[in-house]
Amino acid sequence: MPSLHRPLVVVWVYLLLPGGRSSFYGFNNGFHYQDISNRNGNGEIYFNGIRLLVESPQSSVSGTRGSSVTLPCKYRYEPELTAPRRTRVKWSWLPANAITTAVSSDAFTTETEVMVAMGNRHRSYGGFRGRVRLRRSAPGDMSLVINELQLNDTGRYRCEVIDGLEDESVTVELELKGVVFPYYSKKGRYHFNFFAAHQACQDQEATLATVEQLFSAWEEGLDWCNAGWLADGTVQYPITVARHSCGGEDLAPGLRSYGQRHRFLNLYDAFCFSASTKGNVYFLKDQKKLNFTQAVQACVRDGSQIAKVGHLYAAWKLAGFDRCDAGWLADGSVRYPITKARLNCGPPQPGVRSFGFPPLHRKFGVYCYRQPFLENKK
Repeated sequence: MPSLHRPLVVVWVYLLLPGGRSSFYGFNNGFHYQDISNRNGNGEIYFNGIRLLVESPQSSVSGTRGSSVTLPCKYRYEPELTAPRRTRVKWSWLPANAITTAVSSDAFTTETEVMVAMGNRHRSYGGFRGRVRLRRSAPGDMSLVINELQLNDTGRYRCEVIDGLEDESVTVELELKGVVFPYYSKKGRYHFNFFAAHQACQDQEATLATVEQLFSAWEEGLDWCNAGWLADGTVQYPITVARHSCGGEDLAPGLRSYGQRHRFLNLYDAFCFSASTKGNVYFLKDQKKLNFTQAVQACVRDGSQIAKVGHLYAAWKLAGFDRCDAGWLADGSVRYPITKARLNCGPPQPGVRSFGFPPLHRKFGVYCYRQPFLENKK
């Protein structure tokens, strides 16, 4: 039996294999562990002093919808090896806005595979198929490049590098630049359970906001006294000015939380998150006001579609869209965006003004959304 000096770790392989028998006889990967089996059926593997390290210089990365983003991940050996090794990398993802029919939050902890790669071979999965690749700009670079970012791509990504028996990983959070807005039903306040809230946001080209996104919006001045669902199944609302009807005057400004609520039975509003789009939101200039049906048709005739609430909020927040004209949107609401407050355009603060859901026969202007491939070159 070879002489070893102070082995650091002993792993009995027969505990890991079916029937307790080692199939690692003669195994020596020249790296982390060395098999010193004495041929009696009990293989002992010792740590040889070389470590695999997986690191990321950034714990979080942000991008814009439709763009490309790189999640950094690099592995190295300590001390460095003189010859390259055959490693396997796996990227997995825990969505920020995971949706399940289960009421228990335990179902929200399962990670989804994004990509696996070994050498020059790789495979991507699900909605990431064809949109992801490894950067490989230098030895050990396993950074994940995601193209055509989508609203649902946000969450925690895990870069896992596997070499023999070694398995090390690091996580990177992906966020999208966007805007949080409160949203309620046409029927009035507090008509959404968790799943209806998720669908309502999705219908408006948005997703349920995360706690972090709502907190950032509160820091930027969002004040809303109606409670709404968030992506983690909690119900909260942001208050910048404490008052009696919004949790009490004695409480400090911040996020008021009801905690986890029953996803089927409890009804609240929703806080939605919309990111920038490649399309163009504009107010359709027309000689006359339009009812809702006429507004929808007018956008179609102009080579567009009637804008959704998420479109308008993203254009206001991220593109500085400013228009003091009330206009129909796809959900039957009437709103207008103000970035520079002025006389006869509502409150002094910037924001998207809302007339709620007026009768569909009423006449207003209309906001249209034109996708990039429909834009006319002038």
